[in-house]
Amino acid sequence: MTPYTSSRFLRAKKFRRFAFSAMLVLTINFYSCARLSAASDGGAATASPMTLAQVVDNLIAKNDDRARELKSYQGRRTYTVLYHGFPKDLEARMVASIQYEAPNTKQFKIISQSGPKLLVDKVLKRLLTTETEAQQKDTREAVNLDRKNYNFSDLRYEPEADGCSYVLSVEPKKSNKYLYRGTIRVNNQDFAVCDIQAEPAENPSFWIKSTKINETYEKVGDVWLPEQNKSVSRMRFGGTATLTILYQDYKVQTQE
Repeated sequence: MTPYTSSRFLRAKKFRRFAFSAMLVLTINFYSCARLSAASDGGAATASPMTLAQVVDNLIAKNDDRARELKSYQGRRTYTVLYHGFPKDLEARMVASIQYEAPNTKQFKIISQSGPKLLVDKVLKRLLTTETEAQQKDTREAVNLDRKNYNFSDLRYEPEADGCSYVLSVEPKKSNKYLYRGTIRVNNQDFAVCDIQAEPAENPSFWIKSTKINETYEKVGDVWLPEQNKSVSRMRFGGTATLTILYQDYKVQTQE
């Protein structure tokens, strides 16, 4: 291997290390607070039964109620990260169990892992560490989906069979790498976020050109919890990194 070729591979390795670390930051906010959600294509917009202020009031109040009612949960997650680009495609996977105790304790146990050490250590394992840290009160309050952190607008009502019919836009009030902008779809009975499509309010790294995040939620008992997250980051000098998280086997305990 010539010195030139060797230096190219070293630069590529350094680029991926920075890029994956930046991609990690873009996903953390989705694990510690109320979420954004995506507009649905399934129903035609009609007159909304509620005003924008009423929907937002109910969303914030119900999120607070659910947070107080949730005592603990456990489950299993499957993390997969795929990198397509120079000098070769890479893939890593990790399965972990989670134990959550209200209000701010998360404990993870890695069950299995595979793939390049760069991806496992720089993305997947760091994701667990950072999520645990992000659960602390100050961080949660800084990224909550409420009027202190976001402006809400453009309410539409699009009837859906699953009841997730309210669609509105969300814009962060401040530039912060943990906040994001997008549209939200909210359940019209529980006023819970059903799914999200968003992009970060602030790009945390020069190496990332753009990132699109999609996350869906499911109702487990009386609470709503993440079902799947997919974050796609396009690198500035070519290549794409995709992080997918599947949330499974929930067991939930609420306050008596």
